[in-house]
Amino acid sequence: MCARRIRTVSKSTPTMEGAGVHLRRAFGFHNTEETDPFLLLDDFRNDRPEHFIQGFPWHPHRGLETITYMLEGSVEHADSIGNAGAIHPGGVQWMTAGRGIVHQEMPKPDKAGRMGGFQLWANLPADSKMMPPRYQEFADAEIPVAELENGVTAKVVCGEIGGVSGPVENVVIAPGYYDVSMPAGTTFAHAVPRGHSALAYVIAGAARFDPEDDSLYGNYSLVLWEDGDGISVRTAESPARFLLVTGHPLGEPVAWHGPIVMNTDEELRTAFAELQAGTFLKG
Repeated sequence: MCARRIRTVSKSTPTMEGAGVHLRRAFGFHNTEETDPFLLLDDFRNDRPEHFIQGFPWHPHRGLETITYMLEGSVEHADSIGNAGAIHPGGVQWMTAGRGIVHQEMPKPDKAGRMGGFQLWANLPADSKMMPPRYQEFADAEIPVAELENGVTAKVVCGEIGGVSGPVENVVIAPGYYDVSMPAGTTFAHAVPRGHSALAYVIAGAARFDPEDDSLYGNYSLVLWEDGDGISVRTAESPARFLLVTGHPLGEPVAWHGPIVMNTDEELRTAFAELQAGTFLKG
C-alpha cells in the first residue's frame, strides 16, 4: 500500500454558533475543494453549560447532510416534519436535509455539566439536493466496533473496517466515518480508494499521521492527506483517539450561505426567497 503523505495540518479555532454556543471549528466556510465532499466540522466539547445551553434554535437546511456524533451529554432535536428525539453519548444522527427542513438542536449537559460531540456537514450532489429529507439515527449499542490488531479499535458509523460495516447506508458520497482508538506504540492502516478525500481530527492523545514524518499531532489537530492507496497512523509513548472521515469528492460548484448549500447563486436566491415567502418546505 502506498500510504498517503500529509498535505496540511491545522488546529480547530474557537467560534460561536446558534444562540451563543461556544465551539471549535476544524474547517468550514472557506475553500471547499480541500475537503470535498465535506463542508464543515465543528467540535462542541464543553464543560460550561452557560456556553452551550442556549443551543441551536429553529433554523433551515437545504442541499446538504448534517452528521451529529455525541460523546457526552445529549442533544434534543425536533423538526418541521414531525420528528423529535434525543442523541445520547455514542449515538449518531445522519440527517439528509435534501430539498429542505427546519429543525432545532438543543444541547443538554450530563450530571457533571459536560456536553461534547461533533457535527460534520457533507455536501449533496446536484441531482440529490432536492431529494426528500430523511434521517438515519442510531444509538451507541447499534454502532459496531471493529477490534483490530494490537488493541486498536474503530467504531464504525459508516463504511467498513476489518470486516465490520457501519449502520449508516445509502449515502451518495460513499463516506467512511470512524472513531479510532489506538494504544501507545501501535500502528493503524486503512485502505482508502484513490481519489477519495481523507481527513483525521484528533480528539485525545497524539499520533503520527505521515509514514515519513515523526511529528506528533494532538488534540484539536486536523490532518488532511494527499492522494494514495490508504492511510497509516502510528502512536508513540501515549495512546491516541481520532475521527477518521473519507468520501468521494463531488467536484461540483458550491454556492453556500449559512445553512443552505446549492450549486448556483440563483438556486441560493430561490431558497432564501422561499424562506421569506413561507414556501421553503415542500411537504
